[in-house]
Amino acid sequence: MRGAGWIKGLREAEAQQLRNEIGRLERGLIEAANSKAKWNLHEVAHALRWQKARLRRLEECLEAMPEGKKVSLGS
Repeated sequence: MRGAGWIKGLREAEAQQLRNEIGRLERGLIEAANSKAKWNLHEVAHALRWQKARLRRLEECLEAMPEGKKVSLGS
């Protein structure tokens, strides 16, 4: 059975992936705003809002998670 530290590690990795995706979407939003094809702007903005909301919920979840057991080496 896996502990809270393992689950928290998974959620932290998921949060990092979301941050990377948000960065990609923000760059896509800038490109869409600067392009002549504005049809993509709405889709990118919607995806960006959705990913930011997911990240916010995930970060709240991470804050509420207890710290995993600290491994003591030595002593």
